[in-house]
Amino acid sequence: MKEKVVLITGGSKGIGRKTVEEFSRKGYTVIMNYRKNDGFVENLVSDLAHQYTNTIIPIKGDISVPEECEQMVEEIWRKVESVDILIHNAGPYVKERKSFADYSPEEWNYIVNGNLNSVFYLSRLVIPKMREKRWGRIITFGYDRVESAPGWIYRSAFAAAKAGLASFTKTISIEEAHNGITANMVCPGDIVGEWKEREISSAKEHQDPNTPIGRPGTGEDLARVISFLCQEESDFITGSIIPVTGGKDVLGKVFHQ
Repeated sequence: MKEKVVLITGGSKGIGRKTVEEFSRKGYTVIMNYRKNDGFVENLVSDLAHQYTNTIIPIKGDISVPEECEQMVEEIWRKVESVDILIHNAGPYVKERKSFADYSPEEWNYIVNGNLNSVFYLSRLVIPKMREKRWGRIITFGYDRVESAPGWIYRSAFAAAKAGLASFTKTISIEEAHNGITANMVCPGDIVGEWKEREISSAKEHQDPNTPIGRPGTGEDLARVISFLCQEESDFITGSIIPVTGGKDVLGKVFHQ
């Protein structure tokens, strides 16, 4: 597994960064996609190089733009032969609570394009090499109970995109199963702020009365689940929607606000 290459979109911050660290710790070659802040990313790669012995390759590009996805993949093929694991972490989220009627077409398309279409743009370019090797892992991100396509008040564009992505992830899992490719979705709970880049050990020292297990969720919680799904022996798990919420009813909390 250490010889395999993993591409993580939005890998410079938050849960994406923690996932980069998890795969680096295990010795994978990591391609870290980012969209901006070249200086920050350069320093981050330098810092990670002092902590881990694997190869980390930063690749700049906006995954919501088809042409940039093509440019990214062309650059990737100049550096590695193939991508074995594709983790679609990046996706825009608007914190402002807005009714669907308050979205402009431009705002709606920005959210849907960045969370749904981008997965198509990039996957179609990477999967052919997986087919050649008859092995691959694809991970997407959803939200609590997304597989049932629930309404999410004031998050209409994001919820619609992720519900569509849940269906798309399951479709990939069926269509590509005979090629040795699995596709699964992970659904974070309330993992917010600095906890996205924190460790489980740190979270165990803090109380969170709003989460049934009693502690905050962390980026490491997600990264560990993703790592498990990408193992050789996890090939029987595909088309799954996996909540990582600490037992919290995330949408139920929203409905009662």
